[in-house]
Amino acid sequence: MRSLILATCSAVALSLTACGGGGGNDAGPAPSTSSLSAAAQLGESLFNDPILSSTGAMSCASCHDKANHHAAPDARSVPAGADPGREAGRQAPSLQYLKFNTAFAFAGDGTPTGGFTWDGRATSLADQAGGPLLNPNEMANTSVEDVVAKLKRSAHAATFRAVFGSDILERPTDAFARLQFALQQYQLEDPDFAPFSSKFDLWQAGKAQLTAAELKGWSLFNDPNKGNCAACHVSTPTGGHPALFTDNTFDALGVPRNPEIQANADSNFYDLGLCGPSRTDLSGRTDLCGAFRVPSLRNVAKTAPYFHNGAIKTLSDAVRFYVRRDTHPEEWYPTDAAGTVLKFNDLPPAYRANVNVTEAPYNRKRGDAPALDDSEIADLVSFLNTLTDGYAP
Repeated sequence: MRSLILATCSAVALSLTACGGGGGNDAGPAPSTSSLSAAAQLGESLFNDPILSSTGAMSCASCHDKANHHAAPDARSVPAGADPGREAGRQAPSLQYLKFNTAFAFAGDGTPTGGFTWDGRATSLADQAGGPLLNPNEMANTSVEDVVAKLKRSAHAATFRAVFGSDILERPTDAFARLQFALQQYQLEDPDFAPFSSKFDLWQAGKAQLTAAELKGWSLFNDPNKGNCAACHVSTPTGGHPALFTDNTFDALGVPRNPEIQANADSNFYDLGLCGPSRTDLSGRTDLCGAFRVPSLRNVAKTAPYFHNGAIKTLSDAVRFYVRRDTHPEEWYPTDAAGTVLKFNDLPPAYRANVNVTEAPYNRKRGDAPALDDSEIADLVSFLNTLTDGYAP
């Protein structure tokens, strides 16, 4: 569906052979017996080491745990930050299958597509990797120089110099770029980031059978008049690889406001996705306010809570929200003193018209029958469980 991100010298993704040496005379380390390049092996070590955070207590893996498909290891709505009392503003999504994504762009029909992070502002895995390091609510370093100083004091310093040049750590801007590159290469090269090892994959290969409930769920997933999930979570192979279960576009779903998020204590604060506040280049595109990136559904059964703000805690409720958001809004949103349901309450009233209410299953009104009944919701959840990697027949 999306071409593999290529590393080039012109951007942060610097070619190891062409750009690796600071002075150009370093031979570098001996070839590794690992299937990963030297840069990727270094990236793996740095990904798992908390030394690069402000307190030395938080690593990339703290929020993107390999044991949980590189998603958050706990059920918090949003991850805690490195500094006490701080927290990230958004739920930590899985990093798996992002290697097939591309930089953000508007498609020919004007559809926003691609990009990394929930609002697509990062242009590559390398760019994405740098964000948490400098975010005061995440790893909380004060500057590029601050990060590189920690790296210089770490056990990785000698390896970093061997891979990228003896003087690299004396040039903080270049060193930070190569740190981003190493983290990117780890995600690009390690097959654990795109294993395609689910029951669904084995079924597609004729090596496993789906149960009756899973087959019914598969049908409901693809039926444009029922679940209609495949409209955004594309379920067919594209681009030479199996289905990614995302089209990497953006959608405004009107997810309920989550009172567990610290920032939401301010009633005037709203996370508007594509139009801010974390992303600033599209602040004038008010028609995009409330839209967030469509994530892959691979491993979705293991990566609760759901949506950008972690407001929905179980997979069954996530499916139920999709099909009952409009027919039974009182189940999801608060009411005011007059008993009026405050639908789409995590958006300012001026932007609530951006929420998708035209495609199935959202194209229903209060009092209508939902697109799926409870039995069908259960079947669809059964199918979604087949997308979990590591299936053993």
